[in-house]
Amino acid sequence: MDTQQLKLLAALEKKVLWLSTWMIHNANHIRPNEDGLKVGGHQSSSASLATIMTVLYFAVLRPQDRVAVKPHASPVFHAIQYLFGNQSREKLENFRGYKGAQSYPSRTKDADDVDFSTGSVGLGVAQTLFASIVQDYLHAKGLGAQLPVGKMVALIGDAEMDEGNIFEALLEGWKHGLRNTWWIVDYNRQSLDAVVREGLWERFESLFRNFGWDVVLVKYGHLLEAAFSEAGGATLKQWLDHCPNQLYSALTYQGGAAWRKRLLDDIGDQGAVSKLIESRSDEELARLMTNLGGHDLPTLVEAFANARTHDRPVCFIAYTVKGFGLPLAGHKDNHAGLMTKAQIDELRAAHGVRAGREWEPYEGLSQVSDISDFVRNAPFNAKGRRRYTSVHIDVPAVLNVPLQPQMSTQQGFGLLMHEISKREDEFARRIVTTSPDVTVSTNLGAWVNRRGLFARNEMADLFRKERIPSTFNWDFSPKGQHIELGIAEMNLFILLSALGLSHSVFGERLLPVGTLYDPFIERGLDALNYACYQDARFIVAATPSGVTLAPEGGAHQSIATPLIGMAQDGLATFEPAFVDELATIMRFSFDYVQRSGDAEPDETTWLRDAVGGSVYCRLSTRSIEQPSREIGPELSRHIVNGGYWMREPGPNSEVVVIYTGAVAPEAIEAVGLMGEDRRDVGLLAVTSADRLNAGWTAALLARERGVIHARSHVERLLDQVPTNCTLITVVDGHPVTLAWMGSVAGHRVRPLGVEHFGQTGTIAHLYRHYGIDAQGIARAAEAISGGRPIRHVRVDCFPPA
Repeated sequence: MDTQQLKLLAALEKKVLWLSTWMIHNANHIRPNEDGLKVGGHQSSSASLATIMTVLYFAVLRPQDRVAVKPHASPVFHAIQYLFGNQSREKLENFRGYKGAQSYPSRTKDADDVDFSTGSVGLGVAQTLFASIVQDYLHAKGLGAQLPVGKMVALIGDAEMDEGNIFEALLEGWKHGLRNTWWIVDYNRQSLDAVVREGLWERFESLFRNFGWDVVLVKYGHLLEAAFSEAGGATLKQWLDHCPNQLYSALTYQGGAAWRKRLLDDIGDQGAVSKLIESRSDEELARLMTNLGGHDLPTLVEAFANARTHDRPVCFIAYTVKGFGLPLAGHKDNHAGLMTKAQIDELRAAHGVRAGREWEPYEGLSQVSDISDFVRNAPFNAKGRRRYTSVHIDVPAVLNVPLQPQMSTQQGFGLLMHEISKREDEFARRIVTTSPDVTVSTNLGAWVNRRGLFARNEMADLFRKERIPSTFNWDFSPKGQHIELGIAEMNLFILLSALGLSHSVFGERLLPVGTLYDPFIERGLDALNYACYQDARFIVAATPSGVTLAPEGGAHQSIATPLIGMAQDGLATFEPAFVDELATIMRFSFDYVQRSGDAEPDETTWLRDAVGGSVYCRLSTRSIEQPSREIGPELSRHIVNGGYWMREPGPNSEVVVIYTGAVAPEAIEAVGLMGEDRRDVGLLAVTSADRLNAGWTAALLARERGVIHARSHVERLLDQVPTNCTLITVVDGHPVTLAWMGSVAGHRVRPLGVEHFGQTGTIAHLYRHYGIDAQGIARAAEAISGGRPIRHVRVDCFPPA
């Protein structure tokens, strides 16, 4: 980059710093503290990355590159996008306000060109690593060849490196031969509450090198490097190298006079070095001593240009000053601090910005024509917004699965995936599976045997090569369609997020399916929420679930996951009891994850099915008797919409049993027990409490807004239930999962389920303990419905205390 281009970059850096600072100051939505001063705008955190981001976006990045921006640097990102013409002044003026530019970059909420949402620290960083693996996966399959291979870039705060999921991801990247990934650590040596520990950069360097990364230390800028070559410069460098973080921050805040006093006090009168210091004014000395690599344009341009020439992963440790260029720079309390009006006026004058023209893109700059041309020709923005689309992958009308008289839904899932693995069509080729070291125990083994494990380089199964008998063939190759992970659920969900965005990020649709144990959803919940927030599309089969996994005890039994499934936005949750239901749901799911239509609810179900989303299937290892039936179009719709009558209630019904999932045999048996003593008992199978509830609440809202004909699927199902009828709901999970159904039409309801940690035992023992066995269901019906005793309820069946 020549001198003229560096001058234009310097002007843009100045403009980016001003716009991002003004954006925060101008926001009316930053909360006031107890003194009435606005705090929380992250002005200092944002400013520390202004130089790095200016260099990246205006000089280094290419359209194929993707960036996860440090959350607190969102004002800088929005300012850059504004200069590119991808963000509006209206949204910048409404920063942090309703439908304004978001506090943290968001793929789904922001108007500008966000590659990866950030906010929950550490997750966006790991996303770039897994996005790079996905890029390699696509290119190994001959997909996405129309796009050059890009760099997956994360801008990271040094304190953000405390997040454990980053280290989990590093290990997985090493296993998969990570390439084309840049992590740029904003090493400003300050966290939200404190100054970071001494020598942290050495730990970072050692860690990244151990995982096979190149490490580039961007510590000093060209002014300091020049000073180090002067007489006495070696002594100055030695002092700087050993200067404690807190002292450096304090002196930066205090300015040139403080720097001069401390340097002369510590170094003493040493002739050459004293002359080096005294030859500079206070202003010049302050500029020299804060000329760190992360704020030096030539140094950054050179560092990034050198790393562009190879595909190895690179960690840049870029020394910066938090709040650089602002009066808050270096102060340990600057994280939530905001500049005063007087300070803003002083900064406005320094930047040559006239009052009333603060939002003008090139206000205060000379050579406006050259700068606007430079921005227009920036390689990264040469092709405008980089949101791609992909063709819809046709899903078979029916997903076949060989039914057996007795099966579990987990077994059915494995057989269904095995049947798909036999296909030689685009649908089967676009499926990619992944699992955190539980591939076999979640019944994906048969799929993997046929489709293989993915690796960029072929690795033969040594057991097979040595002719050792094994049920599974573990050949790794570029042809493989299963990405095996270590046992870290955070990695699973971030990889699913990366796979589930491939259509938008890389222009090629994948159909990701991930498996894990149901209770360990909670271990990866932050990453699951992050994936859904980005609108990534994938299917999760979580199995085994509930206390039905009886012998494993409370550590492997799940209670809250049905409620997680209901509460998680962007995720449709199902809990089928039977394998034919699962096959219907999976067929729907492969189509549902590809949808991107109108967000308005469908006026039949009042679900937002046209917009699509991800899917979570809660499955079980319990083998139960399978019904012999044909799934016709109407029953298929009911299964997908959330529920159907297995036994319709009569006009004089006194009790209706409503169940979901593996407790189906107990619900069916309980209806038989009650039949002689309660009239017209109904049995309602719920395949998705989530979708029944979502449709109901959407229909309620529609009626409140004047759409009087709005009726949801669950309302239509319960229309035929007399108002004096009692509902008994039962689930192997928290009873609240189905308890709300009493509110749909004003029925009395007795919710049964599991509220406390389970223990080891047989299914029968645990179901009896929690009152979700047939006797417990019948006993609950007897207690709440009134009338004569149910003769088949045994008094010796009360659950033990």
